[in-house]
Amino acid sequence: MKTLPVLLLLCMATCSAYPLDRAAGDEEDNMDLVQEYLENYYNLGKETKQFVRRKDSGPIVKKIQEMQKFLGLEVTGKLDSDTVEVMLKPRCGVPDVGQFSTFPGTPKWGKTHLTYRIVNYTQDLPRDAVDSDIEKALKVWADVTPLTFSRIYEGEADIMITFAVRDHGDFYPFDGPGKVLAHAFPPGWGMNGDAHFDDDERWTKDTSGINLFLVAAHELGHSLGLDHSTNTKALMYPIYRKDLALFPLSQDDVTGIQSLYGPPPASPDDPVVPTDSVPPGPGTLAMCDPALSFDAISTLRGEILFFKDRYFWRKTFRTSVPEFHPISSFWPSLPSDIDAAYEVTSKDTVFIFKGDKFWAIRGNEEKAGYPRSIHSLGFPPTVRKIDAAISDKEKKKTYFFVEDKYWRFDERRQSMEPGYPKQIAEDFPGVDSKVDAVFESFGFFYFFSGPSQFEFDPNAKKVTHVLKSNSWFNC
Repeated sequence: MKTLPVLLLLCMATCSAYPLDRAAGDEEDNMDLVQEYLENYYNLGKETKQFVRRKDSGPIVKKIQEMQKFLGLEVTGKLDSDTVEVMLKPRCGVPDVGQFSTFPGTPKWGKTHLTYRIVNYTQDLPRDAVDSDIEKALKVWADVTPLTFSRIYEGEADIMITFAVRDHGDFYPFDGPGKVLAHAFPPGWGMNGDAHFDDDERWTKDTSGINLFLVAAHELGHSLGLDHSTNTKALMYPIYRKDLALFPLSQDDVTGIQSLYGPPPASPDDPVVPTDSVPPGPGTLAMCDPALSFDAISTLRGEILFFKDRYFWRKTFRTSVPEFHPISSFWPSLPSDIDAAYEVTSKDTVFIFKGDKFWAIRGNEEKAGYPRSIHSLGFPPTVRKIDAAISDKEKKKTYFFVEDKYWRFDERRQSMEPGYPKQIAEDFPGVDSKVDAVFESFGFFYFFSGPSQFEFDPNAKKVTHVLKSNSWFNC
């Protein structure tokens, strides 16, 4: 009996994301479904079983209304088609609460540097792909908190990450393919903080199977102390979603995790916002113009810079509204109306292009020895400007887009690769042949053409979403 409180705690804390994959069927099946769903996630007592067939069932109706309100549905108290559809979607198994929330008792780590260990691997992905997805999932939370993470390769880490099947020693056995995806435990000693993934699932880097990065980012939110949110755009919303078009964290997620650990400390390397910056008002109004297009886009130390005319928007996780500044207030020597920009993270450098010249910046600093000619990179004399550019940090390749063609540059050898240019339409099917800007986020390339944006999966070589260019601004 002494183990009962521990088991109850684990039951409260464990997170299991799974699809309820049987069809809605007839009313009898629906009532069985809602009974199980409400018992699992909305604390419906099992003694209400006797009332489940009654149309005027008070406890059932109230719990259905509670569920509908939490999941952002129309509150009818009835099992309408929208409600059943949501109940059949993959989700996390932690009982639902409200807005952002922490676990009961608000458990959190009493330190800001945490260790993690990948105990074993799935056979579905290369080891370096798993390493990369876990690292990116942790970085999602590190970017908005003082938390830092380091990996260890033996011994006990704060967060132990395991792939397992069926019974794996934590009282919550997995159940084969297609149901439970993963579960995680809140901060604490022993098993708490750990994250387990069902190796009977088909784990992928894209959305053709179960996206490992997306599930890991959600589960590690639980490992850090977050429960579920009612915000349908939040990473911690209980329903599993495949859409990675926007930042995985909403402001609701940021508010939740910062309620536990606070905001990230200011870095001396961060660009300092000058006092003569343009007020955010005009930029804020323009950023939601449905016809908005961009001159160039680049990442910079985890942020995203959207360039337009002589200004840029600075998108960070720290503020809900992007900052709006003149380019010259940060980098006086840079031109306006730039053509292209991209970051090489291994060099902590952003390259800026206009016409047949390019510049290099590091934070607030403009690097000496620039501008240089684009022809020093290996372009033929017929190329007079670059339309867009992106550097793939994993492959160490940089792609330059010029009209309807593209070149590829080897960052290791610092030379243009032979066999180029190639047609954009051939290797990036579905992307508009006129590319204004492009950048990479969470394994996807985002191409911009006028007011449209194309989310491109480089592994599947297909466009997965078409969005408005300013969708990153939460317009």
